[in-house]
Amino acid sequence: MRHGKKVNHLSRKTAHRKAMLSNMACSLIEHKRINTTVAKAKALKQFVEPLVTKAKSDTTHNRRLTFAQLRSKEAVTELFREVASKVGDRPGGYTRIIKLGNRLGDNADMAMIELVDYNDIYTTGTESKKTTRRSRRSKGSEAKPAQEKTEASNEEE
Repeated sequence: MRHGKKVNHLSRKTAHRKAMLSNMACSLIEHKRINTTVAKAKALKQFVEPLVTKAKSDTTHNRRLTFAQLRSKEAVTELFREVASKVGDRPGGYTRIIKLGNRLGDNADMAMIELVDYNDIYTTGTESKKTTRRSRRSKGSEAKPAQEKTEASNEEE
């Protein structure tokens, strides 16, 4: 039975797993999105989200706790300066996992994990008003007969 066993070990020893998650978290903070397997992306999400929550309040204690996990000064400073300012009003859910399909070499499920507020595609799409296909058809079908009627009346006169 697996009662109380919540950690996905990812087929690695503890030290290797912690080092791998730390490196992946630094890459995610630096590049804002990375491609990896689905299992690693889910484990990374659980690793990164508490760090981003700590970065929202910039104290020396939180910086030291974050540095103990990440072990990279550049990643910690970028997390506390840029990332924390972007996600300051968000209550959680700082990362998004998008499945990409299978890898060619070994058929592993691949995913892209990204920081939510840094994706321009989704943020600009929500600002513009979306129209459905039906509303366009109804507007177009109403506009065409009206144009035809005006053109027909102009020809008769």
